[in-house]
Amino acid sequence: MTRLNTREGWPEGMRLVVRRVRPSRRQLKKLTAFEKKTGWRYSVTATNIRHLWGIAGSHQVQFLDALHRDHAEVEDRIRTGKAMGLHNLPSSSWQINTGWVLAANLATDLDAWLRLLTLHDSEDLADAEPATMRFRLYHLPARLARHARRRCLRIERTWPWAPAFTTSWSRLTQLPAVT
Repeated sequence: MTRLNTREGWPEGMRLVVRRVRPSRRQLKKLTAFEKKTGWRYSVTATNIRHLWGIAGSHQVQFLDALHRDHAEVEDRIRTGKAMGLHNLPSSSWQINTGWVLAANLATDLDAWLRLLTLHDSEDLADAEPATMRFRLYHLPARLARHARRRCLRIERTWPWAPAFTTSWSRLTQLPAVT
């Protein structure tokens, strides 16, 4: 017995929502002894939300679980924003930091749109972290050259992510222009 659900000192109306799922390969190393024995991974959410006014079915456990899991996605976006530049603000000046936050948010949005529009079928890049995207696509080992009044991007042939970059580039250039 864990004695976690004694409710002593808990706010009025607090309840636990326990979700049981099959663990992924990535989660297998972090399972507790009980989870290894049962073969299930458990996630527990404490909430005091009884229901949301005007939303039918919001009192049900499934709705509350989906609401809290959706919030975890928001936290992932915050983590991505920090990786794209929001971690450290460069100045004590409000105006400079405002510009920095705007630039970091633009970078995060461009990264998300690039994945959505061009890398949706790439297994390793569709959900990659910003550091991985930076290493594989954004820090491109290439030269911009001019030949016959045209600019050419010469990508290193041995670079393992050249097909992903060229596919992404061709998909971006085929998008219709915004009018």
